[in-house]
Parts: sequence; structure tokens; C-alpha cells
Amino acid sequence: MNIKNFVIVTHDNLFHLDDLFACAIIQIYLDKKEENYSVIRTRDKEVISNADYVVDVGDIYDASLNRFDHHQKGGAGARENNIPYASCGLVWKHYGEMISGSRIIADILDTKVFQVLDADDNGLEFYKNTIEGVEALTIHKFLYTFRPTWKEDLENFDKVFNELISLIKSYILRKIKVEQDKLEALEKVEEAYNKSEDKRIVLMEKPYPGDEFLMSKAEVLYKVSPNSNGTAWGVKTISDSDESYENRKDLPKEWAGLRDEEIQKVTGVKDAIFCHNALFLATAASKEGALELARIAVEY
Repeated sequence: MNIKNFVIVTHDNLFHLDDLFACAIIQIYLDKKEENYSVIRTRDKEVISNADYVVDVGDIYDASLNRFDHHQKGGAGARENNIPYASCGLVWKHYGEMISGSRIIADILDTKVFQVLDADDNGLEFYKNTIEGVEALTIHKFLYTFRPTWKEDLENFDKVFNELISLIKSYILRKIKVEQDKLEALEKVEEAYNKSEDKRIVLMEKPYPGDEFLMSKAEVLYKVSPNSNGTAWGVKTISDSDESYENRKDLPKEWAGLRDEEIQKVTGVKDAIFCHNALFLATAASKEGALELARIAVEY
């Protein structure tokens, strides 16, 4: 019995995150179907026309034909926010829900991952360095570090490409898991908020990720929750967005950098452990101690 080997084709030579992620998504889809596949990097028109999947080359976007290019005249469309599709976004648009098992999760990944990659591949300015002379370390710069340099054998491009796909597949699958668990946690955070008598302080019994919800509630100043290994409880400030480092209300400045006996003496909280110099986090050994720190900070 002949076993079908699905051929995925993308362009050769210099690779970008667009073609890397597009190939990775298709491979995840085929992995779930327990199919065999291989990747060919080429611009040979005959090889392209005979391929089962084509990404980022070929000048055709037609999901029914498994063709996912965006370089043709007029491109391949754009989202409602005007970010145009590149190949990885097109592939995710078609396979994302099947891979993640949820339209909600697929949309979240499109927003958090694939729109960023598509914008970059289409030449849109997506971010700026805020400190002169200090360059932001992006996922692009991280992965492009693995490209062969001008002093290395260019044949290594194909080898490195396939090695990076394995890493990217792991990243996509992990990102799906993270966002699934975060979505579930947001329900727990909302429940904790609703139970809080003083909405300025939200107590959570587990270290749920969910600051997005708390940021949407202007009255919330601090959340209290245990750390990941359950050895302490923290008081964490809330800001207005993920991109802001400005706390809605700093912890008391007298606490900055204090530990153990020092912070216990200043706060009167017997099991207080530490306060960060940036005044966004303080810890205590118990839930009661952390709540006491939060109540002091609220009235400060």
C-alpha cells in the first residue's frame, strides 16, 4: 500500500517568519491527521504546480486549492483593522479553528501572533524602540539569528528552516494551551471580582492569569493571590494595560526594597516578606498577611 506523502512548497533562499509559521501550521494540521509530509523550498513552477500545499510563493490565494500566497497584484485581503494578510495569516485563517478547537482561541492567536507577523511581512511599522540605542528583542530578531551568515554555507538555509519549524510548532501548540487556560482563568478572575466587597482589592485563591479583566475595571488597584508554588502570597498592583508600567496606585514608597524584619517593622504585618523597589509587588507568608498589606496600601 502506497502511503501518501503531502508536499508543502514554499520559496527557497532567505526565509522569513511568514513562510516558517505558514509551513508549521500546515504541519500541525497534518500531524493531527497522522499524515506524512515533506517541505520543498523552491521557485520551480512545475514543482509548485504539483504541490499539495503552497505558501508564500506562486501568486495565488485560493484556500480550496491549498494555495496561500499574498504577493499577487492586489494582495490577499486585509482584516477589519486594515492589517493585510500574509501567508501565515491566510493559513491560520483556514486551519486555525481546526487546530485550536475553538474559534475564540483561533481569533486570539490571530490577534496576538499572526497579525504581528503579517504586519511585519507586509512592511507595516508595528512597534518602536522607546530607549535610544537599545534595540527591542522581538520574535523576528530571535529567530533570524539562526539564519546562515554570509560566511556560512547557503545550503544550510534548508536545514535551519526545518529545524526552526519544529521550534515554531512547539511554540504555536504551547500558545494555544496558554490562551485556553487563560480564557478559563478569566472566568475565575471575574468570579473573584464579583465576590470582592471592596472592589479595590481582588482576592484570588489561585495564581490565575487574568489581569486583562482587572484592567477593565477602573476601581481595581491590587490583586492578592498565592505564588505558583504556594509558598507565599502576593499583592500586585494593577495598571491600565499590558503595555503600561504605570501602576494605578503604587505600594507605599516607604516599603521599597524592604525585606523580612524591616518590612514587618514598617508595616506592622508580622509575616510580611518583601516589597519590590518598583512598588508593584509585595509578599507575605499568608493570605491574611497579604490582605493586610493590600488594605494598608489602599488607604495610604
